[in-house]
Amino acid sequence: MSHEPSRIDVNASRRAGPLEYQQSKNRFAFGKNWASFLTSLNEDRIVEAERSLQEMIGKDRLDGATFLDAGCGSGLFSLAAMRLGAWRVHSFDIDADSVACARELGRRYFPAAVNWTIDQASVLDGAYLDSLGKWDIVYSWGVLHHTGNMWEAIDRVTTLVEPGGVLFISIYNDQGVASRMWSEIKRQYNESRLGKACILAGFFPYFACRGMAADILRLRNPMNRYRDYHRSRGMSVVHDWIDWLGGYPFEVAKPEEIFEFCTGRGFTLQKLVTRSGTLGCNEFVFKGPRERL
Repeated sequence: MSHEPSRIDVNASRRAGPLEYQQSKNRFAFGKNWASFLTSLNEDRIVEAERSLQEMIGKDRLDGATFLDAGCGSGLFSLAAMRLGAWRVHSFDIDADSVACARELGRRYFPAAVNWTIDQASVLDGAYLDSLGKWDIVYSWGVLHHTGNMWEAIDRVTTLVEPGGVLFISIYNDQGVASRMWSEIKRQYNESRLGKACILAGFFPYFACRGMAADILRLRNPMNRYRDYHRSRGMSVVHDWIDWLGGYPFEVAKPEEIFEFCTGRGFTLQKLVTRSGTLGCNEFVFKGPRERL
């Protein structure tokens, strides 16, 4: 049964403040994975990131728009927003290595820009978010379910959207027992070096063989899966596998739960892309209310 918006207590789960989250022994080192990803970043991947923004937001250009990247990761989509003409871009992430990645992209591609700012901060830090004001586009892809308090995080980013603006979020799909199994795998990955090594050794071959079997059954060249993977938002298959296996804290939601939660706050769904499996994120583009409820 789906949640009613009024029944979701955004304060129900344990709050994870910036310091507590940074010190959690089970926290996945997202930023280190992103730093590795940047070694493979090229023009094709950046163009694919731009294309995915254009497709989901429904605009070829972001000229004159303000763009907030909440949980910026590598900084790739902040870079894409800058290249698409956003008037102002602000990126923030709780992970110091992720912040360093975003700043490195700024140094490489927009060294003189004063309209792209980058901070280290938590999406659960209410005082910090209050200082940011409102934004035409609030983007948070694959982030809010890793905060340790997903519903509070979603609630907080809705307050950052300019009246009539755009909220673009993605959240892992709830697959019941399978999702709970993956949560335990992710916890063990981050529990010890031995757990990490065993999980990588077991699941990398599993992912590769599963993909190969699916391609052979469909009479496709298995190598195309890896050669063309960058067309998925400009990402890297190996770094996405690592992100999936290690990504903890980890929460999930059914599409209707996200829909009801956000529409209960006055947002209107503009676009939805759902995933049937456990590994994918459901993507939501909402339009904010003209007036704050």
